Amino acid sequence: MSGLLALLDDVAGIAKVAAANVDDIASQAAKASAKAAGAVIDDAAVTPKYLTGFAPARELPIVGKIALGSIRNKLLILLPAALLLASFAPWLITPLLMLGGSYLCFEGAEKVYHLFKPHAPHADGHKEEEGDPSHLEEQKVAGAVKTDFILSAEIMTIILAALDTDQSIWFQAGALALAGIIITVVVYGSVALIVKADDFGLWLARVGRLSVTRTIGRGIVKFMPYLMKVLMIVGTAAMIWVGGSIVIHGLHELGMHHPYEDIHHIAELTAHAFESAAGFVNWFVTAFFDGIFGLIYGLILIPIVAKVINPVIQSVLPKKQH
Repeated sequence: MSGLLALLDDVAGIAKVAAANVDDIASQAAKASAKAAGAVIDDAAVTPKYLTGFAPARELPIVGKIALGSIRNKLLILLPAALLLASFAPWLITPLLMLGGSYLCFEGAEKVYHLFKPHAPHADGHKEEEGDPSHLEEQKVAGAVKTDFILSAEIMTIILAALDTDQSIWFQAGALALAGIIITVVVYGSVALIVKADDFGLWLARVGRLSVTRTIGRGIVKFMPYLMKVLMIVGTAAMIWVGGSIVIHGLHELGMHHPYEDIHHIAELTAHAFESAAGFVNWFVTAFFDGIFGLIYGLILIPIVAKVINPVIQSVLPKKQH
């Protein structure tokens, strides 16, 4: 009997340790996911454009296909790659993170640039596609999954950099997987709500028994275009801010302490002048200058990408993939 009690006590101890590990993994995943806010917001803002031109009945199935592709990207490709990186080449994490930050700065700055200098659509498929709807759906899903892969790579790299490197590889794998799933559910759950909100508003406006209900429905329909614009603005600002912050912190870790220390010093001086809201002021000033840096850096990257990087890529890829 005493042996059985000892065994049960050991099992209870193991269960407590396992529960603690699960809590730690969830905590690490949540904290790391918050670091990827800029890329996550951009992912949610970008995806709805792939649903334009389809019947309302196909919108949710398409979102589901893209979400499934995103899960495959994160768990089957990016998660093993991240773990290999952490195990065998941790010194590459900061440069890769800075490369992803540079991509965010470039994408955000390009959107700002085209606000002031609109450009004609590219000749690579931005025109309206015609043909079999099922084939068009496959093309749109494939394009969205490719875009998601780029953003997911940035998200997973940010999460990996935010994790506690002293933990075991299994702990890191669990935190990465959980964070990836949480982010995917949040992003594509939000996308599903966004793309169906106008349909819900139309339904309320048509079948609502009360005038208030019908008014709310019409209000939702009118509000959605403005919401999409706000999402695009917030997504662009978040990209520039997060991208600039990543590059600045990366430079600091690589031994180039400016402008990181300059921004930190300005933020602290400003926060001292507003002691009642010192924490918020410190964060706001830091984010502001990170964003200014990210915008300037991104604008510098635009001609480099156009004149150097794109021609190199086009010379390497087959002509049909340009």
